[in-house]
Order: sequence, then C-alpha cells, then structure tokens
Amino acid sequence: MAAQQEGLYILLISVHGLIRGHDLELGRDADTGGQTRYVVELAQALSQCKQIDRVDLLTRRVVDPQVGAEYSRSDEQTSRKVHIVRLDAGPEEYILKEQLWDFLDSFSDRTLDYLRDLGRTPHIVHSHYADAGYVGTRIANMLGVPLVHTGHSLGRVKRRRLLARGLKRDDIEQRYNMSRRINAEEDTLGAAELVITSTHQEIEAQYELYDYYQPQNMRVIPPGTDLGSFYPPDGSERESLIYRQIARFLQQPDKPMILALSRPDTRKNIPTLVNAYGESKALQDAANLVIIAGNRDDIQDMEEDSQEVLTDILLKIDQHDLYGKVAYPKHHLPDDVPVIYRLAAASKGVFINPALTEPFGLTLIEAAASGLPITATEDGGPIDIINNCHNGYLIDSLDKAQIADTLLKILGDSTLWHALSNNGIGSVSRHYSWTAHAETYLTAIRPLIERVEPVERRLPPRRSRLYHDRTIITDMDQSLLGDPQSLADFVSVIKNNRKCATFAIATGRRLDDALRTLKRFGIPQPDLLLTSLGTEIHYAPRLSIDAGWSRHIDYLWNPRAVRRVLAELPGLKRQPNSEQSRFKISYYIDPDKAPEIGEINSLLRQNDQTVNVFYSFGQFLDIVPVRASKGFALRWFTDQWDISLKNVLAAGGSGADEDMMRGNTQAVVVANRHHEELSELTDVEHIYYAKQPYAAGILEAIKHYKFLDTCGVPPQ
Repeated sequence: MAAQQEGLYILLISVHGLIRGHDLELGRDADTGGQTRYVVELAQALSQCKQIDRVDLLTRRVVDPQVGAEYSRSDEQTSRKVHIVRLDAGPEEYILKEQLWDFLDSFSDRTLDYLRDLGRTPHIVHSHYADAGYVGTRIANMLGVPLVHTGHSLGRVKRRRLLARGLKRDDIEQRYNMSRRINAEEDTLGAAELVITSTHQEIEAQYELYDYYQPQNMRVIPPGTDLGSFYPPDGSERESLIYRQIARFLQQPDKPMILALSRPDTRKNIPTLVNAYGESKALQDAANLVIIAGNRDDIQDMEEDSQEVLTDILLKIDQHDLYGKVAYPKHHLPDDVPVIYRLAAASKGVFINPALTEPFGLTLIEAAASGLPITATEDGGPIDIINNCHNGYLIDSLDKAQIADTLLKILGDSTLWHALSNNGIGSVSRHYSWTAHAETYLTAIRPLIERVEPVERRLPPRRSRLYHDRTIITDMDQSLLGDPQSLADFVSVIKNNRKCATFAIATGRRLDDALRTLKRFGIPQPDLLLTSLGTEIHYAPRLSIDAGWSRHIDYLWNPRAVRRVLAELPGLKRQPNSEQSRFKISYYIDPDKAPEIGEINSLLRQNDQTVNVFYSFGQFLDIVPVRASKGFALRWFTDQWDISLKNVLAAGGSGADEDMMRGNTQAVVVANRHHEELSELTDVEHIYYAKQPYAAGILEAIKHYKFLDTCGVPPQ
C-alpha cells in the first residue's frame, strides 16, 4: 500500500444495521439503535479535528426493496473527510446481525481489497460490536495496526439476561449464535490495545465477566450529543406535526409530559412505567404519559419481542383505563425526536428511562441538552450521567411506588424543576459534547499510533513465471495424500498449468518434514510453502523465508508463558521437539481426559496469552501467535503477489484449514474430512463439499469452479 499521507486516517467498522449519513432509522428494529447513531456522529466529530485527514465508516451493503435505496450505494461521502463505505457480505437483502457470522470473513477480505485499492493503511482500526470486532481483529492483525474496540453491548451479559428470562441454553444458542459472539468478543478483547466504554459500570460489572478482562486497556470516553439539534424550547414546538400526533391522544394536552423514548424492548421496562402511572392517581392528575416506542405499521408484523412489549403496554393502558392520559403514536421521524424533547421541556415535564439496565443512556443526554430533568434506572450509565450533570434522580426501576414518588417530586416543585433543567443544559456541553469526545479520543489513540512500527514486507526476487493470476493451495495429509492414482492425476494437472497457476502447500508440518513428504510422493516443489500452521512462509525456487512475516507474527507471543499455563493440564502431552518450532507449540491431546478446547482457550486468556489455538484430527493441539494461521499467511501472500482471493482455490480436510477456506477464496472440503471438522462451513458461501476424497476431491472442485478454464499468463 502507498506511503501514508499527512493527517490521520481512521477506519471505523460497524457491520450490521442500516447506516446512512442522514435520517437514521432509529428504533426500526433491534439493530438500528444507538450504535448506528454513535458511529455516524463519531465519524463526523472526528472529521472536525485538524489532525484527521480521512475517516471511513465500513458497513454492509444492502440491496433490498424493503429498505431505502441509499443502503445499496457503495460509497456515500457525508462530508469532505468522511465516507460511509458499504461492502458486500452475504445475501443482498437486509438480515439481522445474528445471521451474519458466516459472512464476516468475506467482509474482512473485501475490507482488505478496499484498502488496497484506496492505497492507504489506516492508523487505527476501530470496531463496534462483536461482529465488527471479529472483522477488526483480522484486519488489524493483517495490517499490523492498533485495534480500538467499543462493545456497545456484550454477549455474556445478554446470555445471563436471557437465561434469567427462562430461555433454554439451546434456544439461546440457536437464535443468537451466542457462542460465536462470545468467542469473537474474547478474541477482540485480547487483540484490542484500547477498549472504549461509555461508563465505569461497563468496565467493572460487564467486561469483568470476560477472560480477557484487562482494565488497564479500557478508557471511559462518554459519547457526545449533537448540540446543534438538541437544545431548550424556543416556542416553535407546538407548530410541529408530531405535537398534533401526540395531542390527539390526550384530553388535556397542555399538562406536563412524562416522556419515555426507547425501542420496544423488554429491557426498557416500559410496561412497569405504565403500571406505576396507572396505580398513582396523583401522577395522573399531575401529568400525561407519552411513550415513543419505535415505529410500527402493524404490531403483528413486528419481531416477537417487540410484539410482546407493545401488546403488554396496550393491555396495561386498558387495564388502568388510561385513555386520554397516555399517548403512544405509531410513527415519528428522526427529525421529530429533538422536537419531542423540547415539547416535554416546554410543558415543564420529566424524561424517564426505567430500563432494567442501561449501558449508557444517550437519550438522557439528549433530554438534558433540551432542558428536560431526568429520572433513570440506577443500573448502568445513568449513574455517571446524573453524577456529572446533577439534573435528576436515580430510581429502582422495579419499584413502582418509588418511580411515582420521584416523578411527583420533580413535577411538584417549580424551583427544583428549573434548577435541574439548568444543571442539565450547562453540564452537557462540558461533559457530553462531540467536540469534547473527539479531543479525548485523539488523546487516547495518539500513544498507540506513535509506538507502531510500519509493517515491513521485503520479498525475495521473483521468477517471471510466478506472476500468475490464480493459486491452488492445499493441505497435505487430509487433503492431498491418501489415493496414489488421484494424486498422480492432480500432479499432472498442476504441471500442465504451472505457467498460469501458482501451486501452494499449507501444512502443519515443519519445512524439512514437508519437503521429505513431497519428495516421497513425487509432488513437484510448490511455488509457495506455508509450514508449521502458517507460521512460516517460504518462496520457490530457494525456499526463501519471508522475514517480514516472521516479524509481523512475533506480536504478543510468549511461548514460555503458554507452556507454563498448559503444563499441568491432564490429557496433554508435548509432541517431540521435531514437531515444535519458534512460533508453534504442539501437543498430543486425549479428548477423554483433557479439558474441552473452549476451556483451554479460556485458561490461556485468563493468563493474558493472546494466541490462536488449533485442534485437528481429534488428537493434535497446536498454539501459534495470534497473527498467525494458514488463512492469515495465505492473505499475506496474495497481498504480496497481487492475486485476488477470488482466484484462489483452497482445499482442506481438518479444523486447521478452516480460516484458509472462509472468506473470498473458492474452497473445497474433500470427502474424507476428519469426522465433523469443517462441518460448520456447510452454509458458508464459496465452499464446495466434494463427493470424492483426497486429491480426487480437489480435481472435482477444479472442474466444479471451472477454475483453470480461463487460466492464462498475464503479459509481462
């Protein structure tokens, strides 16, 4: 990639949801909430800083008649420095984040393609949520740049909450892909050099649940709010259409307004608020209740959780006979939200967030900026906000009497109301403006950038015949070897196409062992050898080692500490020294006696060992650096030799081959794959399951993909 230009280049990644530079569809579903607003406003705030040259926000491209056409645009430039870049990953239509996991490797590969075409390497990769953390970890590892992460919400916390609601473990796993999410979060926390949170509570009560809990790498930087949109009433509020839509529900629309604004989500606890209001005659006499709970056409068409919440709200309104006292409009536009806050403030009302838990509470800041006193749950972010702004009170969100008493306290004291209102207006600009956030953000990332050494990629001289436009890469033991006749046929195909196709081997064997095996089976020397599980890259004709790759993967690698952590585990026995190497620690594993692989991973994380763990053939356990694997090494090579991943055919048969086959490669799983290893690839795009075993399966895939039909030697 080209040399860096002056000014910082920040790469933000937020894979899911509907993201655009204007009129964000907040509350459309569970994936279009505060995170989408946060990343768009963060990008814009950073672009206002002189140190910043460019900010790219990467998300998924969506081509779907059910959503706006702008989500299909590949590039949306929202300001001089900010681009929203949409990459293809998975089906064209809009799908929920839980369905995206099998397509994240493709998203990662397309991100690398985008950066290569752009000709720039970002100074920082900043991922948002677990799916982007998975992508960001791969991108940061490949480029050798710092990873910054913001979780927004965490899988371990959600899993606990779902179990508490009575959901079965298997149902949680099937619906939410929870194991994949939590593993991605663990890997991201291990790779991230900075984790940005909104509150101290996130660090102490949520991230503490993770094996890679590293509070020294975590920093509280509260998000900002757009003070150009959120400000105190100016007298124009009642001229708005949204006022008329609210007022039509109410017998006395001029009464103070108790405002609740959130998605129709169980965690937001709106039905409890309705009960508290319905059980308090004094509260009904003092104020109207206005509930803004997303947008809907027909409740029956909404997601199950949203249906349940809205139905419960309507039933409680009916139970307490609150008609004429509660407003619950079906629709509002993004531009209506600031007006709604001002309407509530002009009525001398109160904003309430009765959520069971609130990671941050952006709506509380927006209400404060609008001059609206707040009442909020005592669990999570509201603690920090009220401590900073002194503009309201914390409540036990399950105590209906306390909710009513606290609201009446604010509504019934004009002097107190004005003091809380003024405190909020004055404090937001000091603590929660985007300008303040961006300045603190840049201060936090500057040390990370300054200590990064550029990735050095010095290549040995290349023979002209290696300027190929495609590559066939295969594992040896479980893919290539095993059937002498089909192997001979495969070798013939390779020899006949050596002028246009690079031949590569990826193996867990050491170089010397791999070379002996190739010679014994009459396999010609490959153009590329990835040995010791991708920790070494060797180029023909002299098997020159890629020293740049060796330096690149020597990151957070502490083999002595790894061996010490695993020394006393039952069922593990170190393989002979001939199977060990500088960047690979290998064991025999007895699965009947040893802990499960997840437990081994967890133990390594708890001891601050950021590594990749591979289990293969039901008997081998290998640990390598976090930046090393067959897949990472393959992508390093294709980037060096300017070969598109779509022109790579990757063949494998064991778990160690999985990340080589995910993403934008054309891949084949040979029929003799080891037991159920690689079975998770069944639904992944670009994966072909051959009917034939060993080399015959690879030949079958070459025919299936028509991989060599257009093979040609590019002009020199």
